[in-house]
Amino acid sequence: MAAALGRSRGGLTSKVHLASDRRCSPLAFEVTEGQAADSPQFIPILEKVRIRGPVGRPRTWPEAVSADKAYSSRANRAYLLMRRIKAVIPEKADQAANPQETREPGRASGLP
Repeated sequence: MAAALGRSRGGLTSKVHLASDRRCSPLAFEVTEGQAADSPQFIPILEKVRIRGPVGRPRTWPEAVSADKAYSSRANRAYLLMRRIKAVIPEKADQAANPQETREPGRASGLP
């Protein structure tokens, strides 16, 4: 736990990155230093998620992900698109001003 303490002007700080279901039950979490960026923690947290069903082995990805603007990066959106997970993440102003083409991988055109 000592490795997750970071220094700032306010003293020693840490951040808790949490993945939860619709009922706010925790599925996975990670504790990082307070000065560490949020976005790089997105994929490691999602890879820890296991969703149990009534039978069989647990699913390893959700149908949709809702996140804060701090987790809105092109790398995170590309990861979600690759795994066919719906992203409900607001875009930062600089990303909206510089749009990149986002379509499903393997498609030659935007047509179905």
